[in-house]
Amino acid sequence: MTNATTNKYETVIGLEVHAQLATASKMYCRCASDYADAPPNSRVCPVCLGAPGVLPVINKKAVEFTMLTALALNCTIAPHSKFDRKNYPYPDLMKGYQISQYDEPIGRQGWVDVTADGRTRRIGITRVHLEEDVAKLLHRDEIGGPGYSLVDVNRSGVPLMEIVSEPDMRTPEEARQYLQKLRSILRYLGVSVANMEEGSFRCDANISLRPRGETGFNPKVEVKNMNSFRAVFRALEYEEKRQARDYDAGVRIRQETRGWVDDKDETVSQRSKEFAHDYRYFPEPDLPPLEFDDKWIARIRASLPELPEARQARFMTDYQLSEYDASLLTAARDIADYFESVLSADMKLSPKDAANWVAGEVSRIINAAGIDIAAFAEKVPAAALAGLITATGRGTVNTATAKTVLDEMWRTGKGAEAIIAEKGLAQISDDAAIAAMAAQIIADNPTAVADYKAGKEQSLKFLVGQLMKLSKGRANPAAASDIILTKLKEG
Repeated sequence: MTNATTNKYETVIGLEVHAQLATASKMYCRCASDYADAPPNSRVCPVCLGAPGVLPVINKKAVEFTMLTALALNCTIAPHSKFDRKNYPYPDLMKGYQISQYDEPIGRQGWVDVTADGRTRRIGITRVHLEEDVAKLLHRDEIGGPGYSLVDVNRSGVPLMEIVSEPDMRTPEEARQYLQKLRSILRYLGVSVANMEEGSFRCDANISLRPRGETGFNPKVEVKNMNSFRAVFRALEYEEKRQARDYDAGVRIRQETRGWVDDKDETVSQRSKEFAHDYRYFPEPDLPPLEFDDKWIARIRASLPELPEARQARFMTDYQLSEYDASLLTAARDIADYFESVLSADMKLSPKDAANWVAGEVSRIINAAGIDIAAFAEKVPAAALAGLITATGRGTVNTATAKTVLDEMWRTGKGAEAIIAEKGLAQISDDAAIAAMAAQIIADNPTAVADYKAGKEQSLKFLVGQLMKLSKGRANPAAASDIILTKLKEG
């Protein structure tokens, strides 16, 4: 928004996040939940098909995953919870209703702190509840004929956890940071793969504007169909501008659901916004209520791992890393685990050096190969990376050559010392050998030598670069620079 609009209106954003839980089976039946690569309608049974007369059974692991998440988000676990029927007619809803939770969710009244634009804001968590996912509709267009839709029921019944925030976010960037933090927490807990692009982590955003200084709420717009953090940010940014423009023009904002059209960078109206009473909630008669005693809650709380924020603080304290380095390393639990395994493999390693390698070259290879750190560690275990960092630190290879060695380690699975020996990559630190190469470089580049003597300092870097090229990257860069500089002064 423009500065004038920003000063005139305050943005109010609340997010509803759905995360598929990483259980082996579905929410109310024994069907496998690994539907993504399965043939259509191959992970189904009478329960998830919604056949008459069948009875659901609660997946205890899904309940405990939801409890764990609620505790990680500082929620209170209610001693009593129940399931409800949420009624709405849609082709992907096999029973004609969804088994969800309404007025008695598993967790409520939590919070997370989010830092964006140099400010930290506490975002309230209204509720964390458990429900089931729906089937998937596949729409087809028939050339010369009517279109049609196919139904794949594999996804129907997969455990789905909903996390509803308070309307506490004030900018699209805060919303993006909230989502990224939430995803990181879910992955640390191991309760969800939380992949937005694959649909296991989905977000609906509610956004409204109000004159700055007011505390009431204006009609809100729900935005759907966003499948990336970038899409959420852009959709909210678009809605800010659209609603501000309508308010300025005296146009009434309707409470409605709008869809984000990614390739057009705009939202479009889909339907009027539904209210809770439209769903005709009532207690699910086929499932017993949930009772959470202190012992059960304490057991789940005891299983909480060290979460990203706490781990970042520890990395800054124990390893003296900067906030930036610590945040990079702790954004994903498996990366943080790998980093600490590297340090454990050689207690003499500098944490800063290890951080640079893991956040730098290791991340480069992972991103280029489209893999996770577990796949990388199969080829380059933490101890192997520690060995390469040690070899670099003691001068066996220089940093540039070490990067080449790491690529070869990833390609072959061999250790650093073996690759260095096989390919003759050991650093040349012998002054006599470097001096001989320096003499040749000076003789072959009279123009650069003259430029240096005329005061062009950049020429020294050029000459050093030529020597490194001649040595195939093996010469000690510091020694090469010193020896060339000495010879230039002597000449």
